Amino acid sequence: MLGNTYDNQTCSIARTLELIGERWTILIIRDAFLGVRRFDEFQRSLGVARNVLQGRLERLVENGILERVRYQERPERFEYRLTEKGLDLWPVVVSLLSWGDRHAAPEGPPVLLEHRGCGGRVNDRRICETCGALLGPRDVKARLGVAPRGPHEPVQPALASR
Repeated sequence: MLGNTYDNQTCSIARTLELIGERWTILIIRDAFLGVRRFDEFQRSLGVARNVLQGRLERLVENGILERVRYQERPERFEYRLTEKGLDLWPVVVSLLSWGDRHAAPEGPPVLLEHRGCGGRVNDRRICETCGALLGPRDVKARLGVAPRGPHEPVQPALASR
């Protein structure tokens, strides 16, 4: 088992896993790409304990992956948005989604990614299968796929940052 320090090794994968490799953390990032912003929305979507969610959100903010933005003054309320550093996780999320669709979704993909510009499907290399455009997170929307949703699946299939 790897520790939290890497004094004797140089491994970007291990360091990245320390930031985003925990189950709830990567699912929070997934939901953020799907348009989830507020604490209660994350909690409802994930079904995670509130204290666990709070800890993961705080860590993502501390590491510059999410930013905490006030949306209401009285009472004071915040939402969480992907930063540029967080948006750089787009290829990782698409790769995990594509791998899961191929190897862990026997009923079919639960979420389909589409190019906003032409409606074409997005492949595992983030390229539109219709027009050939290389796509980023703001170029894509998500819609429900053929598989039934579970009780803790994303609340909004709108894969793009606002």
